[in-house]
Amino acid sequence: MYAIVECGGKQYKAEPGALLKVEKLPGEAGDEILLDRVLLVADGEDIRVGRPVVTDKVVRARIVEQGRGDKIVIFKYKRRKNSRKKQGHRQAYTAVKIEGIEDRAPQTADQAVS
Repeated sequence: MYAIVECGGKQYKAEPGALLKVEKLPGEAGDEILLDRVLLVADGEDIRVGRPVVTDKVVRARIVEQGRGDKIVIFKYKRRKNSRKKQGHRQAYTAVKIEGIEDRAPQTADQAVS
């Protein structure tokens, strides 16, 4: 069984036991989160596609770590103009471990993460 979830404007394939690096989410290591933007759920031959989301399923995950990715160097250069600019960037991420794909239960507003 797997699901396609949307988190931080990107789509991820979530399977139980998988480790995903998603855009930074609020919370600390060990916190449990619910990913409620489920776009597709597949269980063998049974595939359910949401329009735009599957409303009765939710993906339960646990935050493993908060971190920052590798540095990316941006170097802009114009020849013969004595013009150059060097800049760096490190993208923040949250590593989450998928615990399961479950039926949606009544929840409070602070548990849902889009």
